[in-house]
Amino acid sequence: MDLASRRTFLQQTACGFGSLALAGLAQQQALGAVNPLQSHLGHHPAKAKRVIFLFMQGGVSQVDSYDYKPKLIQENGRIFDFADARSIAKTGKGAPQRMMQPLWQFAQHGESGRWASNLFPNINRHVDDLCFLHGMHTEGVAHGPATLFMHTGTTSSIRPSMGSWVTYGLGTENENLPAFVSVSPSLGNGGPRNYGNAFLPAVYQGTPLGRSGQPAADSNIKNIANPTWTAEQQRRQFELLGALNQKQASQAPAGDSEIEAVIQSYELAWRLQNRAPDALDITGESESTLSLYGIDEKPTDNFGRQCLMARRLAERGVRYIQVNYGDNSNNPAWDQHSNLPKHGIHAAAVDKPIAGLLQDLKQRGLLEDTLVWWGGEFGRTPYAEKNGTGRDHNPGGFTVWLAGGGVKAGFAHGVTDEFGHMAVEGKVHMHDLHATVLHLLGLDHERLTFRYAGRDFRLTDVHGRVVREVIA
Repeated sequence: MDLASRRTFLQQTACGFGSLALAGLAQQQALGAVNPLQSHLGHHPAKAKRVIFLFMQGGVSQVDSYDYKPKLIQENGRIFDFADARSIAKTGKGAPQRMMQPLWQFAQHGESGRWASNLFPNINRHVDDLCFLHGMHTEGVAHGPATLFMHTGTTSSIRPSMGSWVTYGLGTENENLPAFVSVSPSLGNGGPRNYGNAFLPAVYQGTPLGRSGQPAADSNIKNIANPTWTAEQQRRQFELLGALNQKQASQAPAGDSEIEAVIQSYELAWRLQNRAPDALDITGESESTLSLYGIDEKPTDNFGRQCLMARRLAERGVRYIQVNYGDNSNNPAWDQHSNLPKHGIHAAAVDKPIAGLLQDLKQRGLLEDTLVWWGGEFGRTPYAEKNGTGRDHNPGGFTVWLAGGGVKAGFAHGVTDEFGHMAVEGKVHMHDLHATVLHLLGLDHERLTFRYAGRDFRLTDVHGRVVREVIA
C-alpha cells in the first residue's frame, strides 16, 4: 500500500488513538525516507537481534555481589589511604578509609565455578549462562553524569541515547510497536534524556512505559485510547487534522519533510492502538509463567511485571528494551551510602524476576539472539563511607554481566585490584561496552554516525573498542 493509499485508508477508519499522535509523536522532525524505521541490515552479520538492559539505578556493590576479594575480608576494619576519583572530587585529595568486608557470603556456583555472593541466590543458578565483566570503569562520580554517560556516552552534552542509536542503525522488526521502549524510567539523573533522540530524527526516540514509582500494573503507553470521545468523533478529529496537515504540506518548502513525519506518526499511532494493548497484557500468561517471575508475590510483583513485559516486547520484535529498577530521588535505589544492608531489600525485589527472565528467554529460544545486559552506572567502594555502614560511589572498578546474544557463557573477563576497588586487568570502559553491544547487534560503532552541526557524531565519540575476548 503506497503512502497516498494509506492516508486515504486512515481517513476512512475510526482510529480512536486519542491525543497520542498530536501530543507525543507529532513532534517528529524531518525524516529522509518514507519509512525510516524499516528494518535493515547492519554493517556485519549480527549475533543478537535485540537488547534487554536491566538497569540497576544507583550502583550495586560489586564487592558484595560478584567480585570476590578474600583480601577485603582479611583486612576488614583496617585503615588505608585512598586517592580515588570520589575522594578527590570531595576533598581535592585522598583520605584514610576503613575497609569493610562484604556483608554477604561468597561461594562458587555452576559448572563454571563462578564466584557470587548470596545477595542474588536465584540469579546464581544461572551463572553458567552469564558473562561477567569485572574490569568495568566509567566517567562521572555522581549519579547524574554517570547515568547520562551510560545511556548517551557523554556526561553533560545533549546526545542521543543508546537505544536511539540502535533504532537509527537497524530500524524495527515490528512496525506496529515502538522500536525502543524504556520500562518505568526515572524522572531524575537525566530523566527523558536517557531515552531521548537528541539531534537524531525524533522517530528514533524511546517510548516510556510508565515511570519510576508508578505500579507496573498501571504502566501503559500514554493516550493510547480516548475514552471520552466516540469512534465517530475521533474519526472526524483525525480527518480535520489530516486536512490541516495536507494544506501545510502543500505550502511547505521543497525538501521539508516535517509534515510527512507527522502523517507517519498518525499512522504509527493507529497501529499502536491496535497492537500495543495486546503486547502489554499479561493476563493470558500461564500461572507457571507468572510464578516464574514472582508476579502476585511480595516483594517481586512489580519488577516481575516489568521483566515479563520486556520478554513480551522482545518476542514481538522491539529492538531495545530497558527495564529500570530505581526511583525518582537524588539518591536512587542501590545508592547505600549509610545503610548497605538495604542492598538486601532491593535484591529481594529483582533477583527472582531476573532469574525468571533468563529462564523464560532460554526455554523459548530467545536468549540465543537476545543480549541481556545487567548493571548500574558505576560500582561502590570497598571502604566504609565516613567510617559508617555504607559504601561510596566507585566509577573506577565495578562489575556488569551480559547473557545470550553471542557472548561467552560461564565466563569472566577483567580483574580489579586486591580490594575490588580499581580495574587493573582486562579493563573495559563504558565506551568499550557500548562498542561491544553495537558490534553484537551487527553495527560498527565507528561507522554508525550522524552528521549534525557540521561534524559526524557517534555513540562512542572518538573512543571505544570492541571487547572481542567476551564474544563467543
